This record gives sequence, structure tokens and C-alpha cells, in this order.
Amino acid sequence: VDGDGWSFAQTAFIRELLPHLRQYVIVRQALGAARALGASLTELLETVGLGIVHLDRRGRIVTANDRARDILRKGDALFDRDGFLHARLPADDASLQATLARTLPGWGAQGESGSLAIRRPNHLPGLTVHISPVGEGEIDFRPWRVAALVLVIDRQQKGIDPGLVGAILGLTPTESEVAVLLAEGRTVRDIAAATGRSEKTVRWHVQQIFEKRGISRQTDLVRQVLSLDGAPDSGP
Repeated sequence: VDGDGWSFAQTAFIRELLPHLRQYVIVRQALGAARALGASLTELLETVGLGIVHLDRRGRIVTANDRARDILRKGDALFDRDGFLHARLPADDASLQATLARTLPGWGAQGESGSLAIRRPNHLPGLTVHISPVGEGEIDFRPWRVAALVLVIDRQQKGIDPGLVGAILGLTPTESEVAVLLAEGRTVRDIAAATGRSEKTVRWHVQQIFEKRGISRQTDLVRQVLSLDGAPDSGP
């Protein structure tokens, strides 16, 4: 028996339990943080075709779904260096780190959402990355606390059918087209040029989509659209 009254057998048993207890705490904290986004961690991690990464307040990777792990393992655009996200090309990495710094400012400051393109070499289609803060911005540097949600869209993937998006999300054909282009990482200016509409009109359609879906952030729309990847086509 040790000085605190614990037997050696009890101490050994607690040591065996520690890894499982740590994992339980990690999952519970991640679930609690994900609810701040209006969705459970399980729903996010099961989204098909969308890379999802959770970061703690230091920017360290806490969890990643299978799609995100595949992208990071391939490493031709985005990769994991010592537990932190980095882009392969130096200019893109500088933009990524600057965006992460704005999302995770620390010391109680409110983080900002941001989006950026991450290129692949040889002019291959790259990634679109959306980064959003999670939580209230309070000072909290506990290990494993989920502080940021990273959505990674691989533009090499087959596009999503706008007809399917409209049928499932209840959008008009024009709204569906705009929603899919946003999910592909296009800007309002890009969409206006591609569709022959004014930027003001595109923004109006985006607002209509937000109202219909009961959301207020582009990140939420992207998640909803990309969750349909792999669903049956809307046609006969």
C-alpha cells in the first residue's frame, strides 16, 4: 500500500484506465464544442466527401475524419507537420497560417472565419479550405478543447448535381447552382462571372438560401451541400 492508502493493484488498475479516461474526456469536450455549431461531432465526421478537422486553441489537430486524413496523408496540398496544418506551397502556407491566426487569436479575443484556396503542383485542381472558430472566445488553453472547425473541399472530386441539391434542400434551380458553386470554393465575383449575373444578384440568392435553410454562415451551407456527395442522382 502506498502513502495515500492505494494498493499497488489499485494503482496499476488506474494506470490502465487512464488512456480510456483521457479518450472519454476528449470525445466529450469535442461533442460539447461541436454543439456550439448546431451539429454533433458524429454528424460532422460522417459527412461524405468532405474533409473535416478539429483544432484546439493552439491550432493543433484534435480529430480528423477519414477524408481529411487521406488528404493529409497524400500531402500534395495540405499536410500534418508535428500535429499542425501546413500547406505544401510556401505562399499558400503563409496564407493558411495567417487565416489560422485570425481564427485562433487567443487571450479571449473573438476569432474570425476565413476561406482560402490551397494549390497543388502541376496545375492540378487544389483544395478549398473554410476555417471557423468554435466557442465564445474565452481564455481557455486546456488541451484537446475544440476551438476551430476546418472544412476541406477537394476540387478534384466529381461535382455535385445542382438538381440533387435543389430537390433535397428545397432550393430553386438558380439557388442550387449558386449553392454548389459556393461549396466548390467560388467567390461571389466568380459566380457572377460564371453565371452572367451581377454580384448584387448573387448575394441576394445567397441570402435567400440562408433564409430557407435557417443558417447564417457560408460554412454551414458548404457542409449541407457537400453532405449530399454520394447521394443518389435526382434524375430517373
